[in-house]
Amino acid sequence: MKMTAAVTHEKGKLSIETVEIDATKASEVLVRIIASGVCHTDSAGMEQIIPVALPAIFGHEGVGIVEEVGIGVEGLKKGDRVILTFPSCGTCRFCVEGKPYACEHLNELFFNGTYKDGTKRVHQNGQDISSFFGQGAFAEYVIVDARNAVKVDVADEDLVYLCSLGCGVQTGAGSVLNRLKPEPGSSLVVFGCGGVGMAALMAAKIAGCSTIIGVDVVPSRLELALEVGATHVVNGKEVDAVQEIIRLTNGGANYSIECSGIPALTLQALSCLCRGGTCVVASVTGEAVVGIPIEPLLMNKSATLAGLTEGGANPQVFIPKLVQFYKEGKLPVDKLVKFYDFKDIEKAFHDSHAGVTIKPILRF
Repeated sequence: MKMTAAVTHEKGKLSIETVEIDATKASEVLVRIIASGVCHTDSAGMEQIIPVALPAIFGHEGVGIVEEVGIGVEGLKKGDRVILTFPSCGTCRFCVEGKPYACEHLNELFFNGTYKDGTKRVHQNGQDISSFFGQGAFAEYVIVDARNAVKVDVADEDLVYLCSLGCGVQTGAGSVLNRLKPEPGSSLVVFGCGGVGMAALMAAKIAGCSTIIGVDVVPSRLELALEVGATHVVNGKEVDAVQEIIRLTNGGANYSIECSGIPALTLQALSCLCRGGTCVVASVTGEAVVGIPIEPLLMNKSATLAGLTEGGANPQVFIPKLVQFYKEGKLPVDKLVKFYDFKDIEKAFHDSHAGVTIKPILRF
C-alpha cells in the first residue's frame, strides 16, 4: 500500500515522500496515524547520535486507529483507538516477568529499524526503509507488534493530546510512580522541565509530595512547571541550583530525577539529595560520561543512583492508568502541546530545539 511519510535519507534531513508499506504479519496490526509526537530521541536518530540505518522513518509517539489485524492478535480489532509505545520481544525472561522496559532485545528493537523477525516493512524503489522504535510514526500508516499498541477509550479529539503517553510522559511519570514511589509529604526535584520533566512534576503531585522543585534555565518552562505541579522552581542560570535545593528542602531532597539528558546535571541531581536519597537518570543521549565522586555522594550519604528506561513501565498496564489520570485532570499534558500540520514537520523540530514548544505534535 502506498502512503506518505517523512523520510530521512541522510543525516539531519527530512523529506516528505511516497513509500510503500507491507501487509501485516502474525501478531501485528496496521494503524492509521492521526497524530505523532516529536521527541528529542527522534532528533538523536536523525542526526546519527544514535546510529540508525538510513534511509529511515522516525517518530515513536504515534496515536491512531487500527485498520488491519494480523493472525493471532487478541484484544484489538479494526476501529480501535490506540496509543503506540516502545517495542519489546515478549519472550525473554524480563518480558515474561512483566518488565518489557528491561527487554533483552530492547536496543535492537529500538534502533535497528527492523521488526522482531529482522525484516523491514516499508520500501521505496526497491530499497528497504528503517522504522524507528518499531513504529516509524512520521507516516500515514505504521505496522506495529500488537504488544506496542495500547487500546484506549478516548475520543479522537482527546487522543491527539496523548501521543507522548507512549514514551515521554510514560518515562517521566513512570520514573516517579513506578521506580521512586515517593511517600506523601516527601520532597522531589526534577532537572529539566521538558516533556519528560513536566510529566515527572505532574506525577510527583499525584503521589502527594509536599515539596516539588523544577530546575531549568528557560523562564517560560519554569512558569509552566508551577502550573502543572511544582511548588518551587529554580533557574540554574541565576543561582547555584544545588545550594538552593538544599535550602528549600531543609537539608536535601528525598528524590531527584535527571530529565534533561545533560550528563553533567546527574552530578547536581545526586549532590542535592539528603542522606538515603535516590536519584533516577531518566534521559540521556549518546555515549554520556560523567565523573561521580562515589564516596561522598553515594557511600557516605547512603544514596542511590539508578538508570531507568521508559519509566520502568509495562505499557499495557501503565498507559491506561495515565489516561485515567488525564481524564481526572491530574495529568494535564494538554498544557505542553502545540499542534503542527504534518507538512510543517521541520518547523516542529526547530521549535522543539529552540525551546519554543515543549511537545510538538504532528497532525495528519
